[in-house]
Amino acid sequence: MMNIEDAVIAKLNKQGLNFEILVDCEKAMEFKHGASIDVNDIVVSGMTLFKDVKKGEKANEHDIQRLFGTKDNTEVIKKIIRDGEVQLTKEYKDKLREEKRRSVINLIHRYSINPINNLPHPPQRIEAAIEEAKVKIDEFKKAEEQVKDIISKINRVLPIRYEIRDVEIRIPAKFAGKTYSTLKQFGTMLKDEWQNDGSLLSVLEIPAGLTADLFDKLNSLTHGEVETKIIATK
Repeated sequence: MMNIEDAVIAKLNKQGLNFEILVDCEKAMEFKHGASIDVNDIVVSGMTLFKDVKKGEKANEHDIQRLFGTKDNTEVIKKIIRDGEVQLTKEYKDKLREEKRRSVINLIHRYSINPINNLPHPPQRIEAAIEEAKVKIDEFKKAEEQVKDIISKINRVLPIRYEIRDVEIRIPAKFAGKTYSTLKQFGTMLKDEWQNDGSLLSVLEIPAGLTADLFDKLNSLTHGEVETKIIATK
């Protein structure tokens, strides 16, 4: 069990009344996001419920029963963590920020290209551009929701363009079966037609940054007999 000095407050307000507990920040957030963790491993202050942790004021049992429909503190604590607010430590925020930063960089690498040579920028170059442009990444916002805005901001210091491509692919019959699952791994199948000769004609929507990887993979699987053509960009 962690030291009580390192614990944070998880709280939930119901009908104007506060219900608080002391918890391990990281374990509480993991539980909040769906992880299966024993409540006893999350709470720091035992199973006691407070209306004000700092003042040491315990929650009224009648209020607990009335508002949560149970006197089982374990179930109440689960609801407080899942539905309420968990105070975040600096260490947890830093970890969250770094994870989100990596996710954003990876998505930009996948969904963008250098318009000069139509190839994706290396992740290191994207990271350097984010730092140079002093772009702030929001650790509480989904990476997917930030990508387009960040690309527009780093475009001041790095030639870059967000792009989705539709790629037409023709695979000979002798390779069609083993390459079909590979196509689905790279993007969204827009067209999927088996020809009379057993070959496969597909149109795949993929992030522009994955085009070269897709072509390399298909050429490897078909020994260079695949036919590919970019038919649309958006």
